[in-house]
Amino acid sequence: MLSDDDLLLAFDLAPVGLCVSRERVIQRCNETFASMFGYTAGELTGRSLSMLYPSSDEFEHIGERGLVIMRDSGRYTDERIMRHRDGHLFWCHVAGRSLDRDNPFGCAVCMFEDISARRPVTTPLTTREREIAQLLVDGKTSKQVARLLGISPRTVDAHRARLLRKLKVNTPTELVARLAGLT
Repeated sequence: MLSDDDLLLAFDLAPVGLCVSRERVIQRCNETFASMFGYTAGELTGRSLSMLYPSSDEFEHIGERGLVIMRDSGRYTDERIMRHRDGHLFWCHVAGRSLDRDNPFGCAVCMFEDISARRPVTTPLTTREREIAQLLVDGKTSKQVARLLGISPRTVDAHRARLLRKLKVNTPTELVARLAGLT
């Protein structure tokens, strides 16, 4: 049987970033998590997860989407762009589970994995372009993206056209492949 010390050791030495949060405030994280963002674990304890997002809008919008899903299933996963302490942006795979589906942010445990080696951020994007890119990579249609972001499908299409130009690709399929790090 594992002792409490063994469990803490497993948490602290996990090869992926682990974080326990309450109301989206970091209660405890391992060094893998902290170093992924350029901090020490002590510097992050008691701080809002918002400081790790590229913008406050992204923190709010991802939270709103995650809240609905976590209330339904108790779990949430996505791939999103996050921000390092030095300001550079990177793609991150995130998976989380809540203690209480009725209050998903009351206490949650999340795993963060830096996936920038296979999916680098190579082109500066606006906040809205990053949000749309994340949802396109998740396989959402323009109508689904529009519904999730509270904007019109035409606005999504205009942003997607800008993403095509910025990433120098010709088709929506190439766009998703580029965003997903497949090309």
